[in-house]
Amino acid sequence: MKNKNIIAYGVIGIIVVVVTAYVVFIRPPNNNISNNNVISSNNPNLQSTAQLIANSRAAAVEQYQKLFCGLNSIPHSTNYITEYKLPATCEMPLGVLVDDQLAKVWYISTKHGTLGSYDLATHKFDKELTIPVWNVRNIPTDNSQVWSVREDKSGNIWFTDEKQNAIWRYSKSVGGFELYKVPEMSKVFGTTYPVSVDFDLKGNVYFVGIRMPVLWFGNTTQMKNGTSNGINKIPIPTDGFKGISPDLISTGSIAVDNKRNVVWISMLSFPSKGEILRYNITSKTFDTFNLPSGLNSPVGVAVDENGNPWVTDHATSLFFMLNASNGKTATYATSRVSPQIYGVSDVNSIPQGAYSLPYWIEKGSAGSDGSLWFNEHEGNKIAKFEPSNNTLYEYWIPTQARLWGNCPPNSQTCGIANTLQFSRGQNGQTWFTEWSENKIGSLTATNYRQLPFSVSVYPQELTIKRGQAVEIKVNVSATTTTRLSQNHSNSTVEMVASGTFTPGGDLGNSTGIFSQGSFSIPDAHAIKQVSFIFTSATNLKPGEYVLMLGAQNNEVAMLKAVKVHVIS
Repeated sequence: MKNKNIIAYGVIGIIVVVVTAYVVFIRPPNNNISNNNVISSNNPNLQSTAQLIANSRAAAVEQYQKLFCGLNSIPHSTNYITEYKLPATCEMPLGVLVDDQLAKVWYISTKHGTLGSYDLATHKFDKELTIPVWNVRNIPTDNSQVWSVREDKSGNIWFTDEKQNAIWRYSKSVGGFELYKVPEMSKVFGTTYPVSVDFDLKGNVYFVGIRMPVLWFGNTTQMKNGTSNGINKIPIPTDGFKGISPDLISTGSIAVDNKRNVVWISMLSFPSKGEILRYNITSKTFDTFNLPSGLNSPVGVAVDENGNPWVTDHATSLFFMLNASNGKTATYATSRVSPQIYGVSDVNSIPQGAYSLPYWIEKGSAGSDGSLWFNEHEGNKIAKFEPSNNTLYEYWIPTQARLWGNCPPNSQTCGIANTLQFSRGQNGQTWFTEWSENKIGSLTATNYRQLPFSVSVYPQELTIKRGQAVEIKVNVSATTTTRLSQNHSNSTVEMVASGTFTPGGDLGNSTGIFSQGSFSIPDAHAIKQVSFIFTSATNLKPGEYVLMLGAQNNEVAMLKAVKVHVIS
């Protein structure tokens, strides 16, 4: 991909390139010459310079809009996903929030500085609310990233603001905005780049910024509009990043576990090292958890009912659970990136280093099955993982933008929707933003449970020696919801396999072969059994791995985890 090595929030790097070019080309050659003098001068050289400046500015704006504005984007839908084009041009939506109380979906336009909403009852967009101060609003090639939009226990909406080094609170009852400034800023980057917000039981706010290893605590009874009052600094230890430039150490996100009175924090130096930290609110102390090699870019964090954080690694195709008691990790893989994203015909033609990039993660609603939800940035999917039965569901997002893909000239489909953030509602709906497509989208509660097929595997756990082959049975069954299969591509399933043997989810030097690669969904109540022959590599390091085996059509996938213990 053109933005292949973009780390989560690092997508802003492309903007920096565009803006830098813009600044270089529009600066007058002599600061003592006004724009009026340049334009009105009889000197043909100055007139030529003025025209070059104007042309360069127009070219920079055109390139920016081409990349980020989704000017020609079209809303698509599947049996699971529905997309909605936003009412204004080039909104560049990022942070999003499902508001169960008002039955709305809130989103921030990072370009225009507005708070927009979609009414779930009327199925219409409401009038957008203008955020009072948005310094980049009138700069044609800039925006301010808003990664986190959260609701506190009083119903107020909080969101982060990159460029103004601040967080905001919008009161739905009063209808007003308040801005709270971070007390410090990065000397190198000019902002701490606030990125993630959460709350304690008293309604106080905790947040972190990408550009500074600090946990900020805001006492909401002392916080005052336009100031840094009530915001206190809690430095995060970075001893584990010795030898790495402080400018390369980033904070991923936070999750407050109010049941245990702790805050979980992901830290990373992309792509070389990652850590998970636990801050004890009572004792004001930190515990640091080192991660295994290969989990070097943790970003999203969600805490399950047992107090264990689940984390997405945004430099691989992996996600994992950290055992809060002993520090051990249980790692899983998404399915491999679809060849369709790269405009090729099969997985063997996918470019090296093609990762799904799991991004942000949320736990399911209270009283649910304990599921975890996350978005696959370059996998172009919304995913659900059920730890209780080790099942992964993935829902394909139908938009593909060629500008965000490494596309062969003659490919018919290629690219991704650039889904960067999402939100889960208590009603079971999942809403997400398509940042460079000027759209938001939803995965409806009704359909995500209705797959036309189900998958089971046997055995679910096995022990093998290096170089040994083993057979795993994969059963694909038709369900009562096969009515969702409205065309041939939906009624045909393809077998899929991935694993934790490599960062990209492929099997590395090990091999795996299905006895049948694709077939039509069996008739109702029938079961199609497929054998998967897995042969571990002779040089595979002994340890614990996970195979992900299942089936998919062009809209949805279902995979089961098989634990593999490799011995010498």
